[in-house]
Amino acid sequence: MLAYLVRRALYAIPILIGVNLLTFVLFFVVNSPDDMARMHIGVKRATPEAIERWKVERGYDKPMFVNAAAEGSARFTDTIFFDKSLRMFALEFGRADDGRDIGQEIRDRMGPSLAIALPTFVLSLFVSISFALLLVFFRATYLDFWGVVLCVAMMSISSLFYIIGGQWLVSKMWALVPISGYAPGLDATRFLVLPVLISVVAGMGSSARWYRTIFLEEISKDYVRTARAKGLSELAVLFRHVLRNALIPILTGVVVVIPLLFMGSLLVESFFAIPGLGSYTIDAINAQDFAVVRAMVFIGSVLYIIGLILTDISYTLVDPRVRLE
Repeated sequence: MLAYLVRRALYAIPILIGVNLLTFVLFFVVNSPDDMARMHIGVKRATPEAIERWKVERGYDKPMFVNAAAEGSARFTDTIFFDKSLRMFALEFGRADDGRDIGQEIRDRMGPSLAIALPTFVLSLFVSISFALLLVFFRATYLDFWGVVLCVAMMSISSLFYIIGGQWLVSKMWALVPISGYAPGLDATRFLVLPVLISVVAGMGSSARWYRTIFLEEISKDYVRTARAKGLSELAVLFRHVLRNALIPILTGVVVVIPLLFMGSLLVESFFAIPGLGSYTIDAINAQDFAVVRAMVFIGSVLYIIGLILTDISYTLVDPRVRLE
């Protein structure tokens, strides 16, 4: 197991380097520092002096990859690529355009993002699996048919409809919870109830339909017929055999997203004014703050690789026949 984890960690290094290089090319080669300066300053005010001053303030006046004017290691360290790209491997993200430390902002905003993501993740998993098991228990009946129709209908509706409709109905018409905002501590609960509820409902259709497909595939296998032949009840077959054996494909889609919970939800946080990482990314895109966007892309890549490794580890916990060597 340890040797496998070491190998996977080593495999992740070239992947991160590739993502880092691709991000750097997109931000600094396709879109040069001069172009960034013009977008920030404005075309009408983008004089050569203003562009150069903007580049100097943000460290974009250095050579791209090699500084021929420097000596020794500074030829490679005193460059845009080292300052804006390689330093991220040491979790040094620099400063945003407003002067704030990006690393500190990420640490401060991680809490609100998790406050929404964790209960949403747990409740979505419980509700979707429970509903899928209910449909499988009553398979080939009207309940199963209309349940699938409901799932398809929920999948077809945009998340924006759930967000706007929920805010209008629950917050404006019924005035049960605030329409948006956030407060620290336990006061945050009244601001998080509606975003969590909407997130669960918005994702329930696709998740329940996928879990139902997995359970139906398992329930048609020979070991299930053997369990029924031994006299086990349908509930016992579902929970003791079908659910347990269906955990491996379920874990494939579940465990891999756990690290990404730290990234927050872009739409939900933006519409409900939650100061999390999702809204931080959206605000950075709108403000064309490329330093923040690069940092979030890099963190997302690292978390996704961690999720893949956790998925492989979870296989061994669910099925002892799986060995990681």
